[in-house]
Amino acid sequence: MARASRSLWLIADDYGFSPQVSAAIRELIAAGRLSGTGCMTLFEDWQEQANRLADLGTSASIGLHLTLTDFPALTTGVRMPGLKRLIADCARGESRSIAAEADAQMERFRSVFGRDPAFIDGHQHVHFLRPVRHWLCGRFAGLPRQMRPWLRGAPTLRAAPAGLTAKVAFARLLARGFDMEMRRSGFCVRGPLGGFYDWRKQGTFETALPFFLKKMPENGVVMCHPGRVDALLRQRDVFTDAREEELALLSSEDFPTFLARNAISLATEQGE
Repeated sequence: MARASRSLWLIADDYGFSPQVSAAIRELIAAGRLSGTGCMTLFEDWQEQANRLADLGTSASIGLHLTLTDFPALTTGVRMPGLKRLIADCARGESRSIAAEADAQMERFRSVFGRDPAFIDGHQHVHFLRPVRHWLCGRFAGLPRQMRPWLRGAPTLRAAPAGLTAKVAFARLLARGFDMEMRRSGFCVRGPLGGFYDWRKQGTFETALPFFLKKMPENGVVMCHPGRVDALLRQRDVFTDAREEELALLSSEDFPTFLARNAISLATEQGE
């Protein structure tokens, strides 16, 4: 008896993080190895990388990877706080500066693509934070569901590799109530989210990817971070060499063979 097929969203985070991260993601999109990518629009080299992505003419989902930590804000030029400080600021009621920065990053996306992003998620899962939930509801108030970006939902412990349950549980805590609240507010929320693994250990992605692809339910969202390492990436992030491991696996012939053997297809907006 043939195994029932499952459709999953494989989304590359961090488009726009550095030129070689962006180039690798474009290659994977062109080869049909991704469902889409989330864009970081706050860096000075965004315009060039965005134009190259737009020139692909792809049907892949192009979203906004909202970034509210660790980098200079578009609105002020001042370095934004780390995640723990941001959470504390949110608990004290900070919302105006967060909404202004989200608006600025959204407008940079629209300036290239001429439309809203297909989806919105967050670097370090910041879209789960209460002020961002308020911003989402206000920004898209009055629009029908089909005209709104879809949102990445809460993580699942079911697809958490051994040793990462605490990290996934923390992300789930940030997301508490998010899926239900945003669906009630008129958004499509896709998930659950998988893709957590220990990128600090060499070779981990090769075993982690099959694990969480097999564990994810229909319509689940799997995040990934493929790329090539360049000087700008090393300047901006500590997550470096594992990106090349992800790129190697996702671009290999073993990857589509694995998908076919496990009756998994990569979701697309057109496939709905």
